[in-house]
Amino acid sequence: MNHIKEFAESLPVRTIQTGSEREEAPMKVLSAGNVTAIWDGISLRFIKAAGIELLTMIYPALRDSKWQAVSPEVINEEVLQDKTSFSVKLRCRYKTSEIDFVADYLYEGTGENSIIVTMEGQALESFQKNRLGWCVLHPVEGNAGEKCLVELRNGTFEHSVFPLAVSPFQVFTNIRSMSWTREGISCKLDFEGDVFETEDQRNWTDASFKTYSTPLSLPHPVWIEKGSKIFQKVQLNVSGNFDTPRMQDNRVIVRLFPEETFRLPGIGTCRKSEDGCILSENEIKLLRPLRFDHYRVDFHLSKPEWRKEADIASAESHDLGIPVEAALFFDDHYEAEIKDFISWQSEAKILISNVLLFHVSLPVIPDERSGQIIRLLRDKDPQINVATGTNSDFLHLNRERPGDSRNDSVCFSVTPQVFLSDDLTVAANLRAQGDAVRSAKGFSGNKKIVVSPVNIHGRLRKEDQHEMTKKAPYCLPSDVDARQMSLFGACWTAISLKYLSEAGADSVTFYETAGERGIIQGDSDSRWPGIFRSCRGMIFPVYHVLRFILGNKSLTGIKSISSKPTEVDCFALSDGKQARIILVNFTDGIRTVSLECCSGLFRIRTLDSETYPDAVSNSRWTGIEKEKVIKAQSNFEISPYSVSLIEGWRKH
Repeated sequence: MNHIKEFAESLPVRTIQTGSEREEAPMKVLSAGNVTAIWDGISLRFIKAAGIELLTMIYPALRDSKWQAVSPEVINEEVLQDKTSFSVKLRCRYKTSEIDFVADYLYEGTGENSIIVTMEGQALESFQKNRLGWCVLHPVEGNAGEKCLVELRNGTFEHSVFPLAVSPFQVFTNIRSMSWTREGISCKLDFEGDVFETEDQRNWTDASFKTYSTPLSLPHPVWIEKGSKIFQKVQLNVSGNFDTPRMQDNRVIVRLFPEETFRLPGIGTCRKSEDGCILSENEIKLLRPLRFDHYRVDFHLSKPEWRKEADIASAESHDLGIPVEAALFFDDHYEAEIKDFISWQSEAKILISNVLLFHVSLPVIPDERSGQIIRLLRDKDPQINVATGTNSDFLHLNRERPGDSRNDSVCFSVTPQVFLSDDLTVAANLRAQGDAVRSAKGFSGNKKIVVSPVNIHGRLRKEDQHEMTKKAPYCLPSDVDARQMSLFGACWTAISLKYLSEAGADSVTFYETAGERGIIQGDSDSRWPGIFRSCRGMIFPVYHVLRFILGNKSLTGIKSISSKPTEVDCFALSDGKQARIILVNFTDGIRTVSLECCSGLFRIRTLDSETYPDAVSNSRWTGIEKEKVIKAQSNFEISPYSVSLIEGWRKH
């Protein structure tokens, strides 16, 4: 038996599905009169009335002086509930090498359609914090562009609005209360104990507006003395007509809109980031058939040995048969560094698709400096395409919007884990990636939008590197995520590309070629075999998603909408007659789907926990052995954490 298949068959189903054996916290439905919420053990999620999502989440947060989230130890939990009310008491302790804080939380729901959350905490030792207290997430969908009445701390009122485009700065400030209406349901939030403000989390591609304390305009980190007591209270009051009948349908309905089309962006991948790593002949053999549009290579021009790495990368791009997306990192000696790069480029005769300009320490290169760099590049190659922006979150591009430095494009990167990293949140936030692209198009004029790189994992801060080295191999660094080798990672990638493409991104770069950040494991074993469960030679499920899309990149994208996108979503392509669809299930349960886009019969091949061993051991896997043929009018079931590859005739 193939050793990779044998290894995959030995993996727990949960690991195949999500990369980890860890189960998500059990969800419990709580009621407060006509208002419902989901309790997950620390947060209230999906607060609804009459089927309308009013708030996405209310949760407590503690972030240290480096903005690292501190997870609590739950010491005691007591949940009481009946049909119209609930009470949850929670005692938590937050303890790190720098922080020791204990908090008593009370979550109450009343029969009068109110939810009240209270925190009473005490510092057991002195420490510094950047955030401590309640956070409230407001959904973007249904709120963006709508009015909000904000009561300020001084008792005056401001008539404001939730922004449509991603707001670079705080949306509301100095909040005592805020009131808004959603589909006839009136909501009011009251805050006590600190000064609250609201930010647009789409700057970090999270699909929410967040109301939190303490204002970022105040100096931070904030020193908390030992023995200090902290009190906060947030109250939600809801009123309106709750009797409006709303159809309940357990099916997920997926609709295509054939007249709303978009073209696929250029799709690329990044060079493996470990120092001294060179793609092997076998790895190139696996990667070359994907026919990526570009190969991102980072050139750290201030480092003495950059040319040696650049020569290796140039040879790899030649062997892969794809041009280089050159990400140039400068320090303050940029004039000498760009001349050095131009000299090397002439000698290497490398084919470059795009150049991205970054600074090693500044989030965005100033226009004057980027303009000088671009002039030198254009003196050598007048047709070269140059992007300016940030190698970090959209926030930095949004706040320091590039001017006209003769750049062709603006760029930013994507990671879904700046704030929360659970599977449910990571999947629910995908739509915000499209909002970031649309906002960038709005302020950049006719410039192209480059999203590079896109990763499911977080980023490793410089100050974290020493700490992570001490913990290895017992803990994954923040820039490695076990979901990379899982079905969930493949689902997330497909829908990330859907929303980026629908919004009009011109170029998107995913992951790395090989390794734990890659689309294949490659010729080396996992460096964290106990917690990143892969083996040498494994093909990650995301490989097959990208192979399906890149194999159909001559087709046109079609807008699609799912009735329950946090559970099931799809990415659709067509040549005008036939449809090619990727349908994903983000949940741990079987879902019934109605696909209202095909006529006659359609074929469906499924990558799930059953077919995973075959797929990860064979780069040419198609799933044809277990292909199903289904009538277009029929409801059909899709398995948990699955990717369904569908081919059929498009309905006109």
